[in-house]
Amino acid sequence: MEFISIKSPREMEQMRRACRLTAAARALAGSMVRPGVSTLEIDTAVRKFIESHGAKPSFLGYGGFPGSACISINEVVIHGIPDHRRLKEGDIVSVDVGAFLDGFHGDCAATYACGTISEEAERLIAVTQQSFWEGIQFARSGNRISDIGHAVQQYVERNGFSVVRDFVGHGVGHKLHEAPEVPNYGAAGHGARLQPGMTLAVEPMVCAGHWEVRVLQDKWTTVTADGSLAAHYENSILVTDGEPEILTVTEDGAYV
Repeated sequence: MEFISIKSPREMEQMRRACRLTAAARALAGSMVRPGVSTLEIDTAVRKFIESHGAKPSFLGYGGFPGSACISINEVVIHGIPDHRRLKEGDIVSVDVGAFLDGFHGDCAATYACGTISEEAERLIAVTQQSFWEGIQFARSGNRISDIGHAVQQYVERNGFSVVRDFVGHGVGHKLHEAPEVPNYGAAGHGARLQPGMTLAVEPMVCAGHWEVRVLQDKWTTVTADGSLAAHYENSILVTDGEPEILTVTEDGAYV
């Protein structure tokens, strides 16, 4: 049986600090999404911000990843590598960031509009975000891991979109990726039973077209197989005795 970390009250507080910093880095990145800005400029700002607070970017060098943030444009679902490409009006830009502070990781992502975007793109972003909230209604002590993903999938598919199968959410804490895996699809009633003290990164990845994806030759950049748009939304959460606590929230209460 896989080991799932249950955080102590002290560890929960350490997680809160790491996650608040991560959420602030996500907000900074989102504020920079506008035509003419390069993804490398956003990545550099994220790295400087995280390091200025005495932390390390979780993704930098992770498995050989070259950036401090994954910045994914349009049909890129996840793991976009920052470079000199400049954003254009109408792009949608997914930013995934992590910060490692005092022994713990935070992990969060969101998709942002670059200027004016299409109605379909607006709806895709909105449905992806709402699917997260639909899912975490079931992130309660006594429920099963798969209850979260089942709710995500049901909501996404009711709205005419599809959920990526090849990549999933995960536990988060001392390690960036811990047990258990948290799929965004599947039948309810399966997987580990949720307990207070579990910390999970719940991250719907949603495609406007079919859910199949492919990984490019750089072995990181993951795109929709049919070239359709994709969106990503993620927060690190804490399972409690009641409602789940969103950990990746900024000091002023912002989630994106």
